[in-house]
Amino acid sequence: MASMSFSSVFSAPLQSLALNKQHLPSNSVLAFLESSNWSSLSSSKSTFLRDGFPVLSPILSGFSFKSRSFASVYARAATGKTIHDFSVKDIDGKDVALSKFKGKVLLIVNVASRCGLTSSNYTELSHIYEKYKTQGLEILAFPCNQFGAQEPGSNEDIKNFACTRFKAEFPIFDKVDVNGPNTAPVYQYLKSSAGGFLGDLVKWNFEKFLVDKNGKVVERYPPTTSPFQIEKDIQKLLAA
Repeated sequence: MASMSFSSVFSAPLQSLALNKQHLPSNSVLAFLESSNWSSLSSSKSTFLRDGFPVLSPILSGFSFKSRSFASVYARAATGKTIHDFSVKDIDGKDVALSKFKGKVLLIVNVASRCGLTSSNYTELSHIYEKYKTQGLEILAFPCNQFGAQEPGSNEDIKNFACTRFKAEFPIFDKVDVNGPNTAPVYQYLKSSAGGFLGDLVKWNFEKFLVDKNGKVVERYPPTTSPFQIEKDIQKLLAA
């Protein structure tokens, strides 16, 4: 068998895997990733980062980074389970069937107490909840310690922090994993229903999923999207 040069064997596959410039994240997204202390994750057990940076699969070369329309997400989640099929534990360790939220619009958020986004998000989430809770909105907060170890406290610590400092009245649940082998089933469902620009990964604290009255995910928002920016989308679902 004739020998083959390294370049002839590998150049074509490498070229086929090259990411098109037009498909790379915008400067604002890259700035967020750079500023969000990703290096703290590179030393953890996470398999999602390499040398302190998110690993982007070549498959993502054809993935659109633009915000999805409600219709496109509905198409992906038109069949199968809804959020109402899951049960979780609340902050006090009691089982909660999410079917109790049937007919409600849900904003689901992974929260942390020591993040740079903590104060603004908790403040705005509390404001949004107070404004729309009587119209059918529920905010479901899931503490998570996977991003920079910024939610290290016990459930009691988290509860006292949110309720005392920010007067949070919306439901807060048991601490969960949102990425990796121990991902909570409810987050497996959320991510499979609305993949983000890093695939199924939740990127950081305070990523948000908006769920309609029928328990279907209709939109996903990056951590830097403030609750106030989601208000119009919430209003549309409440009116539907």
